Amino acid sequence: MGDKTRQERREERRLKKHRKMQQHGKGLAKTYRDAVLKRLRKRKKS
Repeated sequence: MGDKTRQERREERRLKKHRKMQQHGKGLAKTYRDAVLKRLRKRKKS
């Protein structure tokens, strides 16, 4: 298996998952902001 305990492996897995989520969250926030800005621009024209 290796010299790592089950706890250590679990911690590493959790950190990896967390990093992925953080990156995803940033992209999501950017998309959301763009969508909101677009909607605001459309409203001003009409």
